[in-house]
Amino acid sequence: MLAHVLLAACTGFGLIVPAGVLLARTAARPVVAGGGTAVLGVAGVALGVQSIRAGVVPVRIGWLLPLSGAQFGGDALSGLFVLVVGAVAVAVGVYLIGYARDGHLPTAALAIIPGFVGAMLLVPLAGSVTTFLAMWELMALTSTVLVLTDHERAACRRAGLVYAVMTHLGFLAVLVGLVTFAAGVGSEVFAAMARDGAALPPATRDAIFLLTVAGFASKAGLLPLHAWLPRGHPEAPGPVSALMSAAMVALGVYGLIRIDVVALGVGPGWWGLTLLVIGATSAVYAVLQASVATDLKRLLAYSTSENMGLVAVGLGAAMLLRSAAQPAAAAVAFAAAMLQVVNHAAFKSLAFLGASTVQRATGQRDLDQLGGLARRMPATSGLFGIAALAGSGLPLGAAFISEWLLLQSLVHAVPSHSSTVALAMPLTVAAVALSAGLGIAAMVKAFGVGFLARPRTAAADAAVDPSAAMVAGMALAAAACVLLAVAPALTGPLFAHLDGVVPGLDGGVRWGRVLELSGLRGAMSPLGVLAAVAAAALLIAMSIGLTRRGRPAPTTVPLWACGAGPLTPRMQYTASAFAEPLQRVFDDVLRPDTDIEVSHLDESRYMLDRIRYRRQISDAVEARLYAPILRVVEAGAHLVRRAHNGRLHWYLGYGAVGLLIALVVAR
Repeated sequence: MLAHVLLAACTGFGLIVPAGVLLARTAARPVVAGGGTAVLGVAGVALGVQSIRAGVVPVRIGWLLPLSGAQFGGDALSGLFVLVVGAVAVAVGVYLIGYARDGHLPTAALAIIPGFVGAMLLVPLAGSVTTFLAMWELMALTSTVLVLTDHERAACRRAGLVYAVMTHLGFLAVLVGLVTFAAGVGSEVFAAMARDGAALPPATRDAIFLLTVAGFASKAGLLPLHAWLPRGHPEAPGPVSALMSAAMVALGVYGLIRIDVVALGVGPGWWGLTLLVIGATSAVYAVLQASVATDLKRLLAYSTSENMGLVAVGLGAAMLLRSAAQPAAAAVAFAAAMLQVVNHAAFKSLAFLGASTVQRATGQRDLDQLGGLARRMPATSGLFGIAALAGSGLPLGAAFISEWLLLQSLVHAVPSHSSTVALAMPLTVAAVALSAGLGIAAMVKAFGVGFLARPRTAAADAAVDPSAAMVAGMALAAAACVLLAVAPALTGPLFAHLDGVVPGLDGGVRWGRVLELSGLRGAMSPLGVLAAVAAAALLIAMSIGLTRRGRPAPTTVPLWACGAGPLTPRMQYTASAFAEPLQRVFDDVLRPDTDIEVSHLDESRYMLDRIRYRRQISDAVEARLYAPILRVVEAGAHLVRRAHNGRLHWYLGYGAVGLLIALVVAR
């Protein structure tokens, strides 16, 4: 009964808050939108916890959708993702109150944001294919409108177009896959599909797997369907970017688990291997792009693709090891993927909110135009530093625990059971290690170049911390990052209820003060790591104090700079210079576009006036995969246009040919 009340509250708030924003006075709209979004998030957190503990008894609302009605329900898996979406919405809602106070967001965007959150909360609670597709499309439409908030700019319109095309192509793949699934089992209810999915013919299961992986991978931002992330996130408003990157992409992971891991049952080994390859490729390629990006929000967008790639690696490893009869390692890999989803939601929402604050205070998101923000914006800098530490995968960061679990599952896989496992696991370990190292470089660049050193522009020099509401929203996300880093055992009860929901992946990790791997050799204490780091820091501080004792007080003298005078901001590293060594090492992968323009003096062509050097790194996958496909589509469109000549007898002929083809197919 409580779950139904919370479900009604989520649905009702998702409809009432947008109407309240439209009806409220201009000055009150930010409070209504932000406060309503936060309350909706609190209801989502409560509903998620209740669903994890006791589930949600299926309920059908006949009038909500035509013909089939809407069916909602939930289990522990649904509850975990509802909890993640709700928690992100709480932080973003509080932040939105301060962000929108000066009219920075139009009324339409303020009204749509709560509806977007409501749609995301209902996606995991959908109990049937029709309901799931309806909520999925509602989520896609509202997010598309929000990406186009600043539609007067050409870059925003292009980003909105790319996002709309990618999300609807993904929806088409999911639609065909789920309809095929429902037709095969004779029911569109997810419970019946999970019961009978393993009995489908192998060819049908393989087709459903490929279609749904393509559709859900597009939403999760996995390669090669990731192109909308580095385009859409930089152009969307900051709170929208946080919701999309921290919450919406996680629902792509939910679709993969719900359909391909749970409903289809244990599949052949190549299923897991496919997801493993997609995840590893996505993680390495995306983190390479992040490490050389100078646009802060573009860097964070590629970081999202990298982290979703690590989640896909965990899911793929779990599926592959499950098919290879290694349940212990499979369970640890699945636990690592789930924990990575939770960790990513915490630190990526904080990172995007921090980047939005910087952009609003300076008018810039180019790291080469920032610097010196640590003194001008101490609160924002400290909170963004927590996000950078969490995203780097270093000890005391939230992602450290999940990446450690992922590596443990890969290292402890027994190669004697399968030659595929023997080949895949070492290569995957190398890919995860490479992505972790490059992830550290990307986050060091984002924080070090953007927030430390000296300001490079007058706008960065004049930046100040935002309002208390914006700081409070970021502080909520930062608190979640700290808790997940030092006390990941708090998530143990959440994951414990997943046993039985996901077949063949029970157990895996014993959550306590010491994390112990069930059936594998391995243990780690997050509090022990914290104590070791604190002891090392204290020892270093004491050593410095002892070495300074008895020495005369230091005197301040000008820094010797080879006679060049005082240091200026132009003498410090920029983001481009920081990434130059990585660009050279991975030049064949990144394929940068280099242009050197030499201008001569009018008096003599032998004397140079100036040399202009430009190096731009575009998305190689987008340029070399999408561009040829778009050219083919454009050529086909021109051919189709020639067929539409406005002559009536031609159209009658088209109709006759179409009818003949339909009769032949029906026959």
